Amino acid sequence: MTRRRLFHPAPRHTAKSLLRGGKYLPPLHCSAFIAGAMILYIGRARRAKAPFWRRKTSKKARLMTATRTETDTFGPIEVQADRYWGAQAQRSLGNFKIGWEKQPASVVRALGIVKQAAARANMALAGLDPKVGDAIIAAAQEVIDGKLTEHFPLVVWQTGSGTQSNMNANEVISNRAIEMLGGEMGTKKPVHPNDHVNMSQSSNDTYPTAMHIACVEEIVHHLLPSLKHLHKALEAKVKQFEKIIKIGRTHTQDATPLTLGQEFSGYAAQVASAIANIETTLPALSKLAQGGTAVGTGLNAPIGFAEKVAEEISKITGLPFVTAPNKFEALASHDSMVFSHGAINAAAAALFKIANDIRFLGSGPRAGLGELSLPENEPGSSIMPGKVNPTQSEALTQVCAHIFGNNAALSFAGSQGHFELNVYNPMMAYNFLQSVQLLGDAAVSFTDNCVVGIEAREDNIKKGVENSLMLVTALNSKLGYDICAKIAKTAHKNGTTLREEAVGGGYLTNEEFDQFVRPENMIGPK
Repeated sequence: MTRRRLFHPAPRHTAKSLLRGGKYLPPLHCSAFIAGAMILYIGRARRAKAPFWRRKTSKKARLMTATRTETDTFGPIEVQADRYWGAQAQRSLGNFKIGWEKQPASVVRALGIVKQAAARANMALAGLDPKVGDAIIAAAQEVIDGKLTEHFPLVVWQTGSGTQSNMNANEVISNRAIEMLGGEMGTKKPVHPNDHVNMSQSSNDTYPTAMHIACVEEIVHHLLPSLKHLHKALEAKVKQFEKIIKIGRTHTQDATPLTLGQEFSGYAAQVASAIANIETTLPALSKLAQGGTAVGTGLNAPIGFAEKVAEEISKITGLPFVTAPNKFEALASHDSMVFSHGAINAAAAALFKIANDIRFLGSGPRAGLGELSLPENEPGSSIMPGKVNPTQSEALTQVCAHIFGNNAALSFAGSQGHFELNVYNPMMAYNFLQSVQLLGDAAVSFTDNCVVGIEAREDNIKKGVENSLMLVTALNSKLGYDICAKIAKTAHKNGTTLREEAVGGGYLTNEEFDQFVRPENMIGPK
């Protein structure tokens, strides 16, 4: 079955098609045919290129069309000459033409980290030739630095162990190391992708290790700083709004007063809690499967290899990675990823609530709640002039909804550790890292383009306080619940104020009403 082309070339008009009255142009008068044909012929003659055997091609162009022969246990296969990957990655390109989601750059970097750490451990413990080991380390460093990312073309949707991506890394590092040593790419000499780059390793422990490294690095360096940035901005609003009294809402209905600062303090506390929850998942996520090899027994790895690799990975990343105490659990389950993403999912739920509250409080500007004025960043309607929408809240809540979906997929995938190996690894890594990237980006965008510019519409807030029937709660201790309920219901029915019904009904004097119903005394315990 041939793949559907997303883009089709525009039809080319030739002199012959013009003379025929062609498919693409309507028939013309005979004289117009001749004139058109002559113009087209002259124009093309001027632009004509030299015959192909006389043309000079650039070195880059020649490399793009030239190939070299790579081999694996299935036999030889041609690979583009300027690409570092080998036979197994090339077969994967042909066998998994699924979607557009490539292996995340953070996973590629993590594979480079694993290969470099393994080379150091193998030189120390397994007798790896230092010349070969140093070349592997140098080539792996280029992977870590992102210099070879274009040589990792594989999609997420491949074998569930990530074998194709592990071999992609082995082949790229092998060929680059061979090149550094003056050898010929594709010969596997003096650096073999399996025997040297993959020494003491299996895809079954390498890819899960890379997953964990990538997830921890992205949480530490991207997500947590982004959430802390949002938390700081919300704390600033707590201070800014600390003296503005407003009416609270429960069940979306009017309730007793609080300050706008208190309301925002709840948002800030939610974000602080989200940060703390995510941080608590990092120790478990920092336990690495490397050293378990195929099924968790550590077959073909030297004693001490697992601990040495974890030590080297910690040195490379500057983060406290350790070897997993039980490699069978580390290969067969990814509970720590499910747990960690659960905390990210909870953070998304918190941010969804905050973004929703802020856009509803900013609804209007004249027919909504109108308690907040949100930054106006762009026009909001193609038909309604002057309309501005709460776009940052909308973007953030869409991201959160997507993360909820990722969490469902991760939860299911985490349950699929059949016997000694979970085979949903690439999807789990992709979804996890996508959630981290999206939530981190959205948190910064929401902070910078919305939160920092929020202002209180104090006139609207004051009107809401003055008209609220729930201030009657302050009279409970004086009149009792039943009488207070009667006053509130009567005022609501008649469209009058609490004062009018309480004083007019003979329950209180004006002075007593002022003594008890003071919003500033209702925002904390007394």
